[in-house]
Amino acid sequence: MPVEITWWGHATCAVRDSGVRVLTDPLFARRLAHLRRRRGAVPPPEAAEADVVLVSHLHADHLHLPSLALLAPGTRLVVPRGAPRAVPGLARLAGVRGLVVTEVVPGEEVGVRGGVRVRAVSARHDGRRLPFGPQRAPALGYVVQGSARTYFAGDTGLFDSMAEEVGPVDVALLPVGGWGPYLGPGHLDAERAARALAELAPAAAVPVHYGTYWPIGMDAVRPHEFHAPGGEFARRAGQLAPEVAVRVPGHGERVLLP
Repeated sequence: MPVEITWWGHATCAVRDSGVRVLTDPLFARRLAHLRRRRGAVPPPEAAEADVVLVSHLHADHLHLPSLALLAPGTRLVVPRGAPRAVPGLARLAGVRGLVVTEVVPGEEVGVRGGVRVRAVSARHDGRRLPFGPQRAPALGYVVQGSARTYFAGDTGLFDSMAEEVGPVDVALLPVGGWGPYLGPGHLDAERAARALAELAPAAAVPVHYGTYWPIGMDAVRPHEFHAPGGEFARRAGQLAPEVAVRVPGHGERVLLP
């Protein structure tokens, strides 16, 4: 059975596998601090429908409390271990909304239903709750294991043991950009994401984490970093991993993989 991927923008993806709905890093805001949504409509209410929600790290564009508040009561929320302590608002929200919070570290698995499981894997990223706060929770990626194995990398840099830790996968959802004109350490750009793809060797891949949010007043500053990463990733992947089928969906578009 193929896996269905809907890209809602930034790092927010809906993964449907074996009838189970998995939502990654939900961000349903028109504006977040100094960032505004420049492309793609704000996702509709049904985008928040999920059996399990995966949060990769504590940055506000990945752990966004107003977006998590849209989840139905009883939704399972998988977060890095230490997240509720580092972000007290998360614990309060979970209590008010009746969310079931499960804290994990790399290597741990969570059962969802119908045989679908989620395994946490390492990421190389500063996952603190910014602009302040100690490192209290690791940044994570996740592998959704159902009829297919889908790797959601979260936000990460390329690291030597990535393919070994992630293991064999069928689909890779890889970040290829960011929300500003310059990427700091702990990120993948299009070229590094293509190198990661060559090492992971899935059957199919989708670029994410680009082309959605941008700082207010900076539309003319390095605009190619907003518009180009998805297409550039597909081009680089064709050179470095030609056997991988790369799909570059638009905002809100569904694709069936592999």
